[in-house]
Amino acid sequence: QVQLVESGGGLVQAGGSLTLSCAASGRTFSSITMGWFRQAPGKERDFVAAIHWSDGSTDYADSVKGRFTISTDNAKNTVYLQMNSLTPDDTAVYYCAASPWLGRATNQYYYWGQGTQVTVSS
Repeated sequence: QVQLVESGGGLVQAGGSLTLSCAASGRTFSSITMGWFRQAPGKERDFVAAIHWSDGSTDYADSVKGRFTISTDNAKNTVYLQMNSLTPDDTAVYYCAASPWLGRATNQYYYWGQGTQVTVSS
């Protein structure tokens, strides 16, 4: 079992920045991929970014590439999502998730956090 707890969401003006954190606990993480997803009201949950815990391989959705950065702190078992140049379109509930392999499909992520709200005002 893997437990994931997100934090760091909030309200920010357009053009601003936020950093989300996801603290992981439970099984070992050397072969796990950690992903961030987001879901806006009335929309599907979309892939944002992912990182393979051991080799650091990353993947980003086109909509956030160049603005968001995913990273890990192995000592703290924590994954971060640094979000810059935020726009109102980035407003959503952001979820952290864990998967056995690197990918974008929500159904390959077996463990999910409770989500944290990010609201970007214009």
